[in-house]
Amino acid sequence: MPIPTLAEKLEWLKPAPATPYEIECAAKVPQGDYEIGVQVTNDILDEAMEVFVRSSRSYFGVSGDSMVAIFTANGDLINASCGTYLHAIIQPIIIKFIQKYYQQNPGIKDGDIWYTNDALYGGIHNPDQVALMPIFHKGKLLAWGSAALHTTETGAIEPGGMPVSAKSRFEEGLNLPPMKIAENFEIRNDFLEMYSAYGMRAPAMFISDLRARCTTADRVRVRVLELAEKRGPEFVTGLFRKMSDTAEAGARKKIRDLPDGKFRSIAFNDAIGMTPALVRSCYLTLTKKGDRITFDFHGTSPENPSSYNVHPQAVVGHVANFMYEYMFHDLPICSSTFAPIDFIFPEGSIMYPDKMAATSCCVYIAMQTRNATQNAFAKMIFSNGALWRQVAAPPGSQHTAQICAGLSQWKLAYSDVLSFALNTMGQGGRSAADGMDSYGFAWCAFGRAPDSEQVESELPVTVTLSQHWKDSSGPGFHRGGSGGVQHWMVHKVPEVISMCMGNGSKVPLGQPLFGGYASSPIPGISIRHSDLMKQMADGNPQLSLDNRDILERQSVHGDWNYELVARTPKPYEEGDLLFGFSGGGPGYGDPLEREPSEVLDDLRKQIISEWTARNIYRIAYDPERRKLDAEKTKQLRDEERRARLARGKSFSEFEKEWNKLSPPKEILQWYGSWPDAKPTGPIIR
Repeated sequence: MPIPTLAEKLEWLKPAPATPYEIECAAKVPQGDYEIGVQVTNDILDEAMEVFVRSSRSYFGVSGDSMVAIFTANGDLINASCGTYLHAIIQPIIIKFIQKYYQQNPGIKDGDIWYTNDALYGGIHNPDQVALMPIFHKGKLLAWGSAALHTTETGAIEPGGMPVSAKSRFEEGLNLPPMKIAENFEIRNDFLEMYSAYGMRAPAMFISDLRARCTTADRVRVRVLELAEKRGPEFVTGLFRKMSDTAEAGARKKIRDLPDGKFRSIAFNDAIGMTPALVRSCYLTLTKKGDRITFDFHGTSPENPSSYNVHPQAVVGHVANFMYEYMFHDLPICSSTFAPIDFIFPEGSIMYPDKMAATSCCVYIAMQTRNATQNAFAKMIFSNGALWRQVAAPPGSQHTAQICAGLSQWKLAYSDVLSFALNTMGQGGRSAADGMDSYGFAWCAFGRAPDSEQVESELPVTVTLSQHWKDSSGPGFHRGGSGGVQHWMVHKVPEVISMCMGNGSKVPLGQPLFGGYASSPIPGISIRHSDLMKQMADGNPQLSLDNRDILERQSVHGDWNYELVARTPKPYEEGDLLFGFSGGGPGYGDPLEREPSEVLDDLRKQIISEWTARNIYRIAYDPERRKLDAEKTKQLRDEERRARLARGKSFSEFEKEWNKLSPPKEILQWYGSWPDAKPTGPIIR
C-alpha cells in the first residue's frame, strides 16, 4: 500500500462534505435533543477516559496523557475527551487511509480492532499508539471509536521509546502501519506475540497498555450503540452532522472576528539530540483573512540526521494543542473546527522530512510550533476587546524527561518515564493574571503529577524532595508559573539504566510577551556515589532537602555531573541521585510594572529568590520582616528606566549591528545556510 502523501493527509484533515442522508437526519434533530445529545457524547467519552486511566500501566496513561474519541462513519472527528489534544485533529487521517486502501482486503467488519503507531500514516511518533474500532449497528457502519496513549517503550535502540541517538526510522523500534489486530472482538494471538517482542524490555507494560486502548475503544462502541438503540441510528447520524456543522460555524465566527493581517513568530532549538546545535525549529507566517487562517512554515531549518524531525500532521497536532486550550476552548473537539485552517510545509524541512527520517523525538521540535503559534495569536488578538484576556505567553516547555529501565525491586521488567517533571510545568504569564504554578504538561494540559508513593512502590527510586523550582518562572508584570523539581535516588536495586530526552539547556523554549522575561533553561544534573542516603541514616541535622540549598552549597557530596538535558543511557547505582526539572512559564509584561506586594508574596511562597526581587523586579524591602520600602522601590525602578533609555538604540542602529553577527560555525551544522536556513546538502541515512 502507498504511504499517504502530504496532499492526502491535509485533505483528510478536513471534514467530508455532508451527504444528502446526513443533511436529512440533521434536520430532524430538534435543538433540545441536540443539546442533550452533545452532552451524551461527552458522558460517553468521559466514562471511557476513566476506564482508560484505570486500565493503563505506563505513567503517561496513569497521568491521563491520552485521548478517547468518536468519529463519523467516514472518519471525521466529532468529539473527544482529551488529556492531550495532540491526537484530536489528526486521527481521521488513519481512519480514512484504512477506508481507502483496506475496504476490500482485509475488509472492515464488526468486531475489528485496528492499530497503528507509525507517524508516516498519521500519528505523532511511534510511542503514541492508537486502537480504533468501527461501530456497526445492524450491519451498517455507524461510527468509529478510538483510544490513543503514549507508551514508554518501543523496542528502539535506547529504552523509553524516544531514542535520542536514532539517526533513521530503522533505529526507533516498532513502526506499525494501520493493521487489523482483532476480529470478532478478540485480539489475535500472533499479533500479541509479535507486539510483545517489540516491548521486550517491559512486555507486561507494553501489553497492558495495548489492552487498555482496546477495552477503552470498545467501551465507546458499546455506549454509542446504546444511544443508537435508544434514539435510532438516524438520530446518531443527524446529531453528528449537526455537531460538525455547529463547530465549523463557531470556528469561522471566531476567526472572522480577528483582525486581518500577517503575524510572524520564530523559534529556535539549542540541540539536535545530544549535539549542541542551533536550528530554526519554526519560522511561522500566520496569515488571517476573513474567516480563514493559513500557517506557512517556509524559512524553517532543513531536516537533520537525528530523531529531532517532525512529520507535518504532528505539527498540526501541536497547533491543535494551543487552539483548543485558548481559541476553541468552548467548541467541540471536532474535525470541522479546522476546516477554515490551512497549512503549508516546505519539503525537506525539519517539519517535512524524508520518509526514512527518525522522528521519535519530534515533540521537541513540534512544541516550538505550538509556542510560536501562541505568540503569533497573542499579537493578533490583543487588540480584540472581547478576546484580549485570553492572551498568554506559552507554557514552560522544557523539562527533564528521565527514562529508567531494568528490573524493579519486585524483579519485574520495566521501562518508564519519571513523569513528575513533565506534568508540573508552569503556565505562561497571562494578560490579566500570573501563569499557574506547576499547572500541567505543555503537551497535555490535563496531565496529573504522579503520586510519589505510587512511584516509589512500583519503581526502584526514592523521591527525596518535591517542590517548586525557585526562579524557574519568567519575571514579568504577570510572571510565568513556577516549574517543579524532584530528586530521584536509585534505591532497593543494585543499578538502573537511565537516559534522558529533551532540549532547552541553553535556549529557553517558550518566548515571553510584551516585555516579559524568558523562563530558566533546564540543566542536566546527577550525583554519582552520593552520600545522601548515609546523611539521612545518620540523621544529619545540617542536611537540608531544599533544592536551591543543595545546588548552591553542594551539601550532598559525591561526583556531580552537569550535562545537557538530553543524555545517552548509562547505568546508575544504588544511592545515585538524579535531578528532574520542569520548565517555568515565560513572563508577560514589564517586571518593573509588577505590584511590589505581589513580589513579596512570591518571596514568601519561595517562587523567586531575593536576588530576583532586588535585581529584576527592583524592589526595596526589609528581608527579615518582609516589609516594603515603597519610596525606595519607586526610586530604584525610575533609575532602571533611565538606565534602559541610556542603553537603548534606534531599530535601524540595532539592525545594522545585528545583521553583522553570526553564531559560531560549529553550532550551525544543522541550521542550514545562515541566516535564511536553506538546505546546504543532502542527508545520508
